[in-house]
Amino acid sequence: MRAWIMAAMMAAGAAGAQPLTLERHGSFHVGGREVVVSGQPVREVVFSPGGVPARVDPNGTYLMAGMYAQYMLPTPLRGAAPMLMWHGGGLTGVTWETTPDGRPGWQDFFVRRGWHTVVSDAVERGRAGWTMIPEQTGGTPVLLTVNNPWERFRIGPNYARREVMPGSQFPVDAYDNFVRQNVPRFTTTDDLTLAAYIALLERMGPSVIVAHSQAGLFANRAAQARPDLVRALVLVEPAAVGDPARVAALANVPMLLVYGDYIVEDARWPTIRANGVRWAEAVRAAGGSADVVDLPERGIRGNSHMIMMDRNSDVVAALVQEWLAAKGLWR
Repeated sequence: MRAWIMAAMMAAGAAGAQPLTLERHGSFHVGGREVVVSGQPVREVVFSPGGVPARVDPNGTYLMAGMYAQYMLPTPLRGAAPMLMWHGGGLTGVTWETTPDGRPGWQDFFVRRGWHTVVSDAVERGRAGWTMIPEQTGGTPVLLTVNNPWERFRIGPNYARREVMPGSQFPVDAYDNFVRQNVPRFTTTDDLTLAAYIALLERMGPSVIVAHSQAGLFANRAAQARPDLVRALVLVEPAAVGDPARVAALANVPMLLVYGDYIVEDARWPTIRANGVRWAEAVRAAGGSADVVDLPERGIRGNSHMIMMDRNSDVVAALVQEWLAAKGLWR
């Protein structure tokens, strides 16, 4: 094992053994817009067995497309900007809070190193709330089957036979706990979601964005819309990138793209990774800074798409921490 990996593991263990000291923590909702519904029939609804029927009029003004955010502000504060942690498709902020097998997640890792972290549930996910107004969502929600993430997230080639990728670091004994975290998602609410993320940036001020999978799209486009509010982008296996016509907007936003293992063997991920690499090249051609890290090339092996949940997640977090420090964002 490379010396720096061993050192990172030892440092992570030492940090985790210390008390977690917060100045304060809390949560808030941000973003959203008013929507007026009319022409719907009034109904009587019994909300509890044996209860008295209540008249429910669905007509009126609704507030939809807001976002939930939970923050932790440590003391001492060492991160030069808040760290916003954005989850992937069909998931929530739980992605960053804890691993399926109960280990502390990246939120804990970075808070312990003095980062003001903000973990969000995006539009239509988790504590952000839900809407069933078809005219607003524009589509049908998608929910993953039990076997889908096993194969699509490069945990193993065959869920039915519980086949695992050789050397996999994903905690497969806790796979059911991961599936329990999956939530319905729309594929038609990107504009609503992006607007909420920009509202979050405007509330928090200049920030570091750590984005996973689907959120790679929102992180890039939010940074293109408000480069003054983004100090750096850390893209963990981004499923999509930004607007090629506006790549120059990222010239002053340093970017790190991180990819795990088993990509060559997968049907989809070679193309997804190639898109990310081309995006990094475009950012550099526009005068920006974009580093691409393939973990196996660094001696870090066995990572699934859910890098922050794998058993070696702290080693990867230490790599991100080192990169952020090198960019002058940690003091």
